[in-house]
Amino acid sequence: MTTYAVKRELPGITLEQLAEAQKNVIATSKTMTEDGTPINYIRSNFFPADSSCTCLFEADSARAVEQINETVGVPYTEICEVLDLVP
Repeated sequence: MTTYAVKRELPGITLEQLAEAQKNVIATSKTMTEDGTPINYIRSNFFPADSSCTCLFEADSARAVEQINETVGVPYTEICEVLDLVP
C-alpha cells in the first residue's frame, strides 16, 4: 500500500470536534476495508498555531483516501503521496 498525506485547514475546530472526526475516520476505514477497499488510518498531526492538520493513511489509491474523507465529511485541501520515514 502507498502512504498518503491529507492536508487540512480547520479554523475554529475544537479539540472535541477533532477527536470526533478522528473517531469517525477510524471507524469508516474499518468499514471500507471490510467492504473491499483497504485503507488504514495511521495518525494525525494538528498545528494549533494556524489550525492546520495533516493526516496519514495507507491505501491502494488516492481515490480511496478521497472517498473516506468525503464519506466522513472532514474538509481537506490536498491529498498527496508521501514517504513516511519511520526510524
